[in-house]
Amino acid sequence: MSEPCERASLYISMVRDALNQARAGEGTLGGEERKLLELSELYLKDSEYYLSKGDCSTAIATISYAEGLIDSLAIQGKLKVEWKRQKPKRVVIAGTFDILHPGHISFMRTASQFGDLYVIVSRDVNAKKIKGRETIFPEQSRLEMVRSVRWVKDAVLGDEKDFLKRVVELAPDYLILGPDQKADEEMIKKELEKRGLKDVKIIRLEKRDSNVFPNSSTSIILEIVRRFCIPPQDGEKKKEDS
Repeated sequence: MSEPCERASLYISMVRDALNQARAGEGTLGGEERKLLELSELYLKDSEYYLSKGDCSTAIATISYAEGLIDSLAIQGKLKVEWKRQKPKRVVIAGTFDILHPGHISFMRTASQFGDLYVIVSRDVNAKKIKGRETIFPEQSRLEMVRSVRWVKDAVLGDEKDFLKRVVELAPDYLILGPDQKADEEMIKKELEKRGLKDVKIIRLEKRDSNVFPNSSTSIILEIVRRFCIPPQDGEKKKEDS
């Protein structure tokens, strides 16, 4: 997650907590004061929306309006609010990320909404076992490409023998799985608990982002083969020659 987005995420969490405190004491507020509280909640929702779209500067601006409204009620003695600065949650995803494409970026952007995003990039030997072919880009190149994505806090190479070793080392609050990743959530959760990580929330995304294309490395490879490796049919050749 980029620095402005990290700031926005923390800011939003802090204001959300303050708003929850304010809601607990809203029974003492008058009509106009309740409207200010409702307005601050609308600004909070706007900020969450802008953050999800990557417009972090606007998210910071709108959440500051919410903070100001809550503060104004607190200064007048209408509410008692304790501002708490929260540590960002740690999020982990894992994958091969060979031929980085818009589907990967969408996956990372979605995962980063849960907190600071750390990415585990699979080793060449493991990627070959899983996909049945060698990767186009070697592991070090894939690692550097993933590190360059704005939504990523940091990326590390996985372990060749123990696929959960890096997860344990990173100790995330959330482990996000893609819709097509072949992993048993229950098995992962039990194994992490055995290794001392009892509070990791495992979330599987329901489907690929249909609004982006291409959204898989396989579709890119097949399209390259179709365009450049398969001889054109007679009708297509005549059209090209005309």
